[in-house]
Formats: sequence, structure tokens, C-alpha cells
Amino acid sequence: MSATTTSTTPSSSTRTSTSTQADPAPEAVIDAERDRIDALDARIVALVRDRMEVSENIQRVRIDSGGRRVHLAREMQILDHYSTELGGPGRELARTLLRLCRGH
Repeated sequence: MSATTTSTTPSSSTRTSTSTQADPAPEAVIDAERDRIDALDARIVALVRDRMEVSENIQRVRIDSGGRRVHLAREMQILDHYSTELGGPGRELARTLLRLCRGH
């Protein structure tokens, strides 16, 4: 009695030719991904504008009630949150957002 082995995996030449035919051109991938980045950037800008409006409302209420426009403890929480989530560059991003949202 002889043992026969049967491979159930495709040969490397079959896999190569199949994946080559299905792979889009690099330029098409890059263009599609850039379109995604542009859409994400548009959403980010819209969210930053929303954040600026909310921050302005908070500042107005705080000032009208006799408080200060800026709440430093809250800003530290935001800086720490971004730093925890995104590392050092996240902290810089948070600083930029805070500057944008402080108003004039």
C-alpha cells in the first residue's frame, strides 16, 4: 500500500497569475486613496468648524456668568486625551485645535 499526498493549495504560479490580473494599477489605487483623504479632510474641516462654534458658545456662557474665557484645567484634559490617543503629535494637534477654538 503506497501513500499518496494531494495538495489542496494552488501552485505559486496559479496564485501569482490570479493576483496579478486582479490587482489594479498603482496609479488607480493612489488616486482612489487620495480621493478618500480629500473626503476625510473635508469632514475634518467641518468637524473643526463645529468644534469652534461649540467652544464659542461655551466661552460666551462662561464670560456672561462672570467666569474666564479659557478654562486651563479643561484644556489640559484635552491635551492629555489627544496625547494618549495619538502620541506627541496628537498633543500638538490638540494645541492647534485649542488655539483655533479660543476665538479672537
